[in-house]
Amino acid sequence: MKPLIKPPKLKKGDTVATVSLSWGGAGEEDFLWRYRQGKERLEQIFGLHVIELPNTLKGTDYLYHHPEKRAEDFMQAFRDETIKGIFSCIGGDDTIRLLPYIDFDVIKNNPKVFMGYSDTTANHYMCVHAGLSSFYGGAVLVDFAENVQMSDYTVTWMKKALFSTEQIGTIPKSNVWTSEYLPWTIENKNTKRHFQPNQGYQLLQGNKTVTGHLLGGCMEVLESLKGTILFPAIDDFKGAILFLETSEETPLPSSFKWWLRNYGAMGILNCINGIVFAKPFDEKYFEEYKKELTCVLAEYGRADLPVLCNLSFGHCEPNCCIPIGAMAEIDCESKTFSILESGVL
Repeated sequence: MKPLIKPPKLKKGDTVATVSLSWGGAGEEDFLWRYRQGKERLEQIFGLHVIELPNTLKGTDYLYHHPEKRAEDFMQAFRDETIKGIFSCIGGDDTIRLLPYIDFDVIKNNPKVFMGYSDTTANHYMCVHAGLSSFYGGAVLVDFAENVQMSDYTVTWMKKALFSTEQIGTIPKSNVWTSEYLPWTIENKNTKRHFQPNQGYQLLQGNKTVTGHLLGGCMEVLESLKGTILFPAIDDFKGAILFLETSEETPLPSSFKWWLRNYGAMGILNCINGIVFAKPFDEKYFEEYKKELTCVLAEYGRADLPVLCNLSFGHCEPNCCIPIGAMAEIDCESKTFSILESGVL
């Protein structure tokens, strides 16, 4: 895989834009308080100046029926030289509908920080197709807007990934985790979620240290990219560390197995250097997923492939921030995961 362009780092005082590229909940009247809370955190904790694009707050119905308007915002955010970073409000389930309206040259010629997760995986691979590294990390309505305060762990790793040109380094486990859902009503604004003690990283298999560039995302969304220009070529996976997570939909272990076998049939499992797998939502099917991972890797002759599980990214909180395309390391002996370079210039 050719090295991806790194965007310039963010600095205090920079103007950043929020975009609704999938579900339009940020603009719903009942959820505006939640959006404003996330925006306030971006401004107060990170020192950024936050603006909305023309369609960011147009609401669910309008944005569902106008994927071209979502894409217009995405393109405008890259074109506008005053905007230094782009933050996805939240995921959803139909970001792939933006594909016909994307100008990849606009992304390529205007590199800047872009962050989100879940269905935003599709937007990340729009960036990858354009040659830009983007960041698999928190969304405005979720991680930034969470009740009471943001997690220190999330804040720390976002700052290291987006604001520093130093090597991101070894990312330790979060000591706690939650996937508890509190209804997004104003009455819950000051209600704390319950966090549970977190186990350490779990080494599923492997016995050596491997390095590779990071490719991956939300598995359900990656399925929607297959057969399009957005899904990476097999050569792009050569030597990669594949980072994978599943959504709050908690797909069945049988589906998980079919997807992995497809990776095997495509040749992906035979050319990667390792896998890091996030804690699944609510830890549902965690043991079953690990069993299927072990089974399918053995089927394709990769019983020795390093696989590290229970990482803190994706649909459980708190979260680290993963720069797609950056070099990373799995150390099986110490059970550690490290990002070996900066995410930004």
